[in-house]
Amino acid sequence: MQAEFRAPRRRPRVHEAFEAPLPVNSERSEYRAELINQNLLVVNPEHIKKIHNQGFFGKGVLSRARPDYSISDQWEQHEGFLLPVVSTSRYDELLRWAGASLSAQGLDEAAVSQTLLSVSQPVEMEDVRREQTQDSGSGSESDPDPGPDPGPDPGPDPGPDPGPGFVLVVSDSEVSQGLREVRRSPLSLTEYLQLSLEEAFFLVYSLGCLSVYLHQEPLSIIQLWRKFRSLRPDFISSFSAYQHLRSKGWVPKEGGGAKYGVDLMLYRKGPPFYHASYSVVIERVDGAFRGSALRPFSWRSLAALSRITANVSKELMLCYIIYPAGLSEAELDSPVCLSRLSVQEVIVSRWVSSKERTEQEDI
Repeated sequence: MQAEFRAPRRRPRVHEAFEAPLPVNSERSEYRAELINQNLLVVNPEHIKKIHNQGFFGKGVLSRARPDYSISDQWEQHEGFLLPVVSTSRYDELLRWAGASLSAQGLDEAAVSQTLLSVSQPVEMEDVRREQTQDSGSGSESDPDPGPDPGPDPGPDPGPDPGPGFVLVVSDSEVSQGLREVRRSPLSLTEYLQLSLEEAFFLVYSLGCLSVYLHQEPLSIIQLWRKFRSLRPDFISSFSAYQHLRSKGWVPKEGGGAKYGVDLMLYRKGPPFYHASYSVVIERVDGAFRGSALRPFSWRSLAALSRITANVSKELMLCYIIYPAGLSEAELDSPVCLSRLSVQEVIVSRWVSSKERTEQEDI
């Protein structure tokens, strides 16, 4: 019997409009992701916006969810240029991060100190304008600044920006008065979108709107399937569950699952609009519901997980991926095997004796 999906709890304050999910694209791949050190990253800003907004795929590498991290949340027009505003304490923190990065690259302490000192000196606006002219000219030489490559996220519609690498530093106590110096940014903070293996393969295989590149070469569907299987032994089961739940109109996310000891959290429309409704545990079984559990449960541990789920106003779902008898390893080496797998959901609920007695008395 199919699990009964209940109405989700809507968030009380919603600050964005809902965009229709990405459609199935049978003609060509529109977006691009890079497989770097076993991580799937989307770096093109336009691709990031579309992939995340239309289906809430992935999360920012620096942000909790939406990839909108910037070196500063406040921007200000300063002598004709739009600059990010940072406090002195925030700037000192950026310097420490830059110093740690330079030390990790093998620079000695004296070289690191000299580099950070040159970077943190105030910059005259005439020098900013001169550098902007040089950067925009053809055949420009590399920046003589020995510091790390700067480049804060210019944010949405930055206007007349002087180019990457400049911030307006103000005193901590007085944002509008006191210290106001233009300095170089010690770090380049660029926000990318990170996809899970299941999200990436769904976009490639199920929607046909993404291409994944490894060492600047696009991977075929078969190559990607085998690569993901090598990275995650349980990838077939996890993707089967992900694709099944997406097909039912839910948005599965991995991020919050680890916090509650489960594999996925299910959202209606997306995290900005509704609280997660279900906590999902994925299990692989055969036709008789036997198999080596990916997460062996005792009655005590299952009851504890169910109680935790109920305490955060969610329901616990066991999502069984049923493998038919005779499915060979050769068949599992291709995504065609997905058509032979079945998915069965089971909702686990706690039995509360006092509640049961009350309901019986009412009857």
